[in-house]
Amino acid sequence: MKSALDKVLRPLVEFDVNNSEHRNLYFSFIKNRSWGKCPYRFKTSGYGNTKGIIDRKLLEYYTAKEFNNQ
Repeated sequence: MKSALDKVLRPLVEFDVNNSEHRNLYFSFIKNRSWGKCPYRFKTSGYGNTKGIIDRKLLEYYTAKEFNNQ
């Protein structure tokens, strides 16, 4: 059963570095310094704060794109 708070909160979604919408929403967060316009609450697996984990995932994603083709 959902609580009243669950009805007003944005849905909780696992951040997927392969999803371009998620990357764009993170870029918007960095640019605006706010999650205010994000339609989701991102969750992440692993240890640390959400922003730090997303930063690390993006670093790994773009590094692999740059260097795995060599």
